[in-house]
Amino acid sequence: MREEDKGVLSGGGGDAGLASAAARGQVEMVRQLLEAGADPNKVNCFGRSPIQVMMMGSARVAELLLLHGADPNCADPATLTRPVHDAAREGFLDTVVALHRAGARLDVRDAWGRLPVDLAEERGHREVAGYLRAASGGREGGSHAGTDAAEGPTDTPTEDQRFFKGS
Repeated sequence: MREEDKGVLSGGGGDAGLASAAARGQVEMVRQLLEAGADPNKVNCFGRSPIQVMMMGSARVAELLLLHGADPNCADPATLTRPVHDAAREGFLDTVVALHRAGARLDVRDAWGRLPVDLAEERGHREVAGYLRAASGGREGGSHAGTDAAEGPTDTPTEDQRFFKGS
């Protein structure tokens, strides 16, 4: 373990260190800090919690934070985005799934009126958008609802159907 990490674990800023470790995707450090009692919902000096600043591509960091009580629905005060908006926008399906399974709401719009599915569609993340549509029961198809209907049915299960079969 690095010397600077030892200071964080021994009480030298564990909560601030948690946000920093989460932002860097440092799974082992996040685990150690959480086990040492760091608060997964405490905001950093920028007013953001670890789950809001975490490396969205690290589903394992998300899972650790969520298992230790991180709020999957904490909204950014300025943009109203939630972690699921960020993960959907960046195309990280595993993180979207982890957040959703932990109770992240998929029907909440950001400050610009966009749902997570809208952000996934805008960025061309079809698998993420498909999962979000299926997880919402097709009710919250976003501003692009119905665009896949022209493609017609297929005999091959979609990625979304495989996710739900395994649940």
